Amino acid sequence: MSVFTRPGLHRVAVFVRHGVLPIETGIVHRMFGRVRDADDQPLYEVLTCALEPGVVTTDTDLTLNVRHGPEALAEAQTVVLPAAEEDYVERPHDPLVPELAAALARIPGHARVASICTGAFVLAAAGFLDGCRVTTHWLSAGYFRAMYPHIDLDPDVLYTDNGRVLTAAGVASGIDLSLHMIRTDHGASVANEVARNTVVPPHRDGGQAQYIRRPVPDPERSATARARSWALDHLHLRPSLADMAEREAMSVRTFTRRFREETGMSPGRWINEQKLDRARQLLEESDLSVDRIAHEAGFGTAVSLRQHVHAELGVSPSAYRRTFRGTPDAEV
Repeated sequence: MSVFTRPGLHRVAVFVRHGVLPIETGIVHRMFGRVRDADDQPLYEVLTCALEPGVVTTDTDLTLNVRHGPEALAEAQTVVLPAAEEDYVERPHDPLVPELAAALARIPGHARVASICTGAFVLAAAGFLDGCRVTTHWLSAGYFRAMYPHIDLDPDVLYTDNGRVLTAAGVASGIDLSLHMIRTDHGASVANEVARNTVVPPHRDGGQAQYIRRPVPDPERSATARARSWALDHLHLRPSLADMAEREAMSVRTFTRRFREETGMSPGRWINEQKLDRARQLLEESDLSVDRIAHEAGFGTAVSLRQHVHAELGVSPSAYRRTFRGTPDAEV
């Protein structure tokens, strides 16, 4: 009998081990568990599983009472591995214990597999990350490279997406990765609604800096918040770096430096992200033509919009619209 009880829903298995970080387990349940369709029906079923059902210790004084064993992995369409305290124990080149290796071998070849923080170490040991560009927590990057020098590690990003295999840097970036997967499955509108309900930013690009040395100030004290707010309201005007710097009465050089300090990315990259997000929203929620969407989102021309959408999403605007709206409209 299946451990999943809701036929037709996307099955997500959160695979925990002793010493797990409970916040990372909760992130997956919270984000995927909040996803609803237009009729307020859930779109995912999320289960927690372990090597053996029962009590699983965490890195705090909390424990988890896990109802499911590794059999849940065999039925999952998405498997997520949060970090565990044992990941930090330096045991170079030790193979996975047989029980853990056998459990991970249950994951179907079609299932999406993701790690949060040092969960990447387990996926690497099991061979899931071979040939992939991956990330893990920046504090563990040196150790990861020493153990798995053949794997392409990028410790400076929030998350990576290799298609079937995804990795997140740690804790909060698990939220970003979850939203990214939800956005991939159901579109920007659904992911944005989950973000609003969870009171988190709707989209932080995976390439954003993992570690920003100067803490991001609150909006009232931010040196670039007014410029960002203005740019979001005026994407159709195609705001430039000079326009944004002028809004803060700064030189372009000073504004660029402060912007990077506060967001972890360049103004140009940030603007491109906002334009693409706006275009996705309009493709999902409106019947506007591609020319009108290109104008509203700040791409200027339909050709530019098509190029950016295809480069980022791998599909044309019309294919994206059909996927997330189910409309048989003509090519846009």
